[in-house]
Amino acid sequence: MSSLNAGDTALVLISAALVALMTPGLAFFYGGLVRRKNVLSIMMQSFVSMGIVTILWVLVGFSLSFSGDNWGIVGNFQYLFLSGVGFTPSPTYGPTIPFLAFFLFQEMFAIITPALITGAFADRVNFKSYLIFLVLWSVLVYIPFTYWVWGGGFLARLGVVDFAGGIVVHLSAGFAALASVFVVGKRVMLPGEKSGPHNIAFMALGTGLLWFGWFGFNGGSALAANGVAATAFVNTDIAGSLAMVAWLLISWVRDGRPSMTGALTGAVAGLATVTPAAGYVQPWAAAIIGLLASLVCYLAVQFRMRRDWDDALDVWGVHGVGGALGIVLTGVFASAAVNGVSGLVEGNVNQFVVQVLAVVITATYSFLVTLGILKLLNLFEPVRVTAEVEAQGLDAIQLGETAYDLA
Repeated sequence: MSSLNAGDTALVLISAALVALMTPGLAFFYGGLVRRKNVLSIMMQSFVSMGIVTILWVLVGFSLSFSGDNWGIVGNFQYLFLSGVGFTPSPTYGPTIPFLAFFLFQEMFAIITPALITGAFADRVNFKSYLIFLVLWSVLVYIPFTYWVWGGGFLARLGVVDFAGGIVVHLSAGFAALASVFVVGKRVMLPGEKSGPHNIAFMALGTGLLWFGWFGFNGGSALAANGVAATAFVNTDIAGSLAMVAWLLISWVRDGRPSMTGALTGAVAGLATVTPAAGYVQPWAAAIIGLLASLVCYLAVQFRMRRDWDDALDVWGVHGVGGALGIVLTGVFASAAVNGVSGLVEGNVNQFVVQVLAVVITATYSFLVTLGILKLLNLFEPVRVTAEVEAQGLDAIQLGETAYDLA
């Protein structure tokens, strides 16, 4: 019988607040990386997700993600408008915490995921089109993925595990980002204009907020104050730290000097990659995951640059590739002693196979559906701003505001 546990409830509520902090953290991270004339626009795209997705999640999103069953594809309307979501725990989702606490925790994941995509099409997307995209993508990609993996859908029935969002958050956003690059097109640079970060201090602040929030992101996904939560906290720290140092060393050797941008990017890559594995692997495996994250994601970014894909802030290379790699490595390193799931290292070939299959299915789905959403939007409302708006900056033209008063 389900009964409330004060410690478990406190952990999940605090973790929800930590994950909520990640969206402003993302705003600073992305805001520092874009050109100064578009700082507010990219930050606004993160902040507005907190409003739009919250409304969507209350109305229908949570219900479609965590109630009923329609062919293993999506849930039903049992929890529409939070009907039946109250103090009483769910026997399925967090049996020792109020169902409302579980709702809140999951809402924060739903908010940050579409905001991650914005880094790919930074500097060149119409705000009105983005708002429509935000709703359509959440309904057609994020909600189904949540149900497939965490709501008892067909991937969960195959045995796929994703502790805190390798598929649901990072892969989904990363491959959506790649699709957006092909539809939106490359940025246009004015003569003498540079595309590099305008404020690395903002990026550092954003990374710090993201890393802090990531402990709630991964640790809170245990939904209980127990050993799995502690393991997830430790694994998060180890993977992020090793990936940061490894990326720093790789870029140092390649470029001849250390790079703060490189170190911070490496940290985020490690954190994203360990996310699906955080509650399933031993700390020694998290160390390997962090090292592999830095190498593979670094190579993915270099590949993207050689292909001349204008994923402005490397969402695909860091989150898409990192999320996919983390899901596969969960199938390799999962330990039954941690959370009851064995991977390839412990002789469970099937777990590895279903993890790889899940990556193929979800990456393909996210890419193709996002491609369709953006092409459809273009028929009614141009996704990309005009050349004049892009040249002058989205902040001044679309928002009528600027981040820096130069008067």
